[in-house]
Amino acid sequence: MSRTRTLLWALRSPCRLRCKYCYFGTIEQNLLAPPTEPGELSHLALNDISGAEATRFAGTLAASAVKRVFLAGGEPLDWPPALEVASTIAAAGIEVVVCTNGIPLNRPEIVTALLDAGVTAVSVSLDSADPVYNDTWRPAGNGRDGHAQVLTGIRALIEARGPAPVPRVGIYSVITRANLPDVSAVPQLAAQLGCDYAVPQPISLPTGHELEHELGLTPDHAAALARSYGDLYDTPPPGLRLPRPPYPRQVATAVTTPTSMVRGCFGGHTLNFIEPDGSVWDCPSALRIAATPADDHRTIIGADAATMFAAPTGRAGDCGHFGVDCVNMWPLMRDFDPALDAEAAL
Repeated sequence: MSRTRTLLWALRSPCRLRCKYCYFGTIEQNLLAPPTEPGELSHLALNDISGAEATRFAGTLAASAVKRVFLAGGEPLDWPPALEVASTIAAAGIEVVVCTNGIPLNRPEIVTALLDAGVTAVSVSLDSADPVYNDTWRPAGNGRDGHAQVLTGIRALIEARGPAPVPRVGIYSVITRANLPDVSAVPQLAAQLGCDYAVPQPISLPTGHELEHELGLTPDHAAALARSYGDLYDTPPPGLRLPRPPYPRQVATAVTTPTSMVRGCFGGHTLNFIEPDGSVWDCPSALRIAATPADDHRTIIGADAATMFAAPTGRAGDCGHFGVDCVNMWPLMRDFDPALDAEAAL
């Protein structure tokens, strides 16, 4: 079977961090205005599927056209069934990338379980080389964990992996108008830690977000953003893989042209997004989710992946909802292949 599809699966809603620009919203926002519309996310976990249902569906992926699954959240590694889900997917010969805030990697049993599960990669979120900036915008609910624990977690995983080729380890960082130097600084830190890849991705804020005018990227920031990415790609950190060279141009386009048409979009064609309640969408774009007709709403509950995620046929569809959300999906698609290939050219 030809495996051509990618799943971004947000397994679980809760997270110990309180990132102020999280795409789930903040706990405070969730409590004040609980989501009511299809596709709206919340950390409150009111409708998250059970571990048994998640594992059952993971077991049906073996007969599907899915090539790669990104397990995200919330924080998946704070939910014990996530490791069983990861192991089930990996046992089917499907690539598994665990997306984590990095703090659970300080628990030796978590690191051991990731290695035993045979996950392909672990992507860690860290938004700055500056601990103060990172922990200001990504504060922990307990008021203690943060930048330092993320670094020790990454080191623990890399040390435990040793010379083995997997799991590959990388860092994703959210770039705002306030941390443009981190386009280069975080990948440099990643290389120093011994990571395999880094992805500096532009912040995605819905129109009207309370941080839009403080952190959002606009056409006024395009030139500075281009310089920052230019510096990174002109002198990439040794041994570190970055998204393919067109990526900075895609970032620039998203910032200067916030909405436009994408010809042959991979959303719903070779990419799908699964939310913690089991609902399935073409992609994580809030605009595209909102535009999905009610009769196209789907769920993995009781479903079979071989039927739901068959090999794509025909041409991918055009989509008029291009934006930063789309750009942030490119590194999950073909751009991720070099990050997993130890022999790929830098």
